[in-house]
Amino acid sequence: MGSSMEGNKKIELTMRLSEFEMPPMQDVLIVGKMAPIGAEAARRMVDILSPDQYMIKKTEHPIIEAIVIRKSLLNMMPEDKLIALILEEGEKVTNETMIVRVQLNITILVSKSIEL
Repeated sequence: MGSSMEGNKKIELTMRLSEFEMPPMQDVLIVGKMAPIGAEAARRMVDILSPDQYMIKKTEHPIIEAIVIRKSLLNMMPEDKLIALILEEGEKVTNETMIVRVQLNITILVSKSIEL
């Protein structure tokens, strides 16, 4: 009675290649409280790579230390509402050791009636 255990070993590899961006972040960076790069290091990084384009917002959140956000987004939406929304969605996918890069697209819809 021979037992034949044949196994296969596979490796599945997925690669996503994209152009390197300067700075190496997009619209928002969510910085966890125990992340390898803290809020001050993130501030120095964006100040060197892209001066005056980002704002650092420290938070009172239990796992998120700060949010680094592209200033131009704040021209499209009130800061307090945008930060609250980023925290609400960010806490679902991050933990205190992570730094999460966020691509954020804001579309403004305008509808007007004109009396004729």
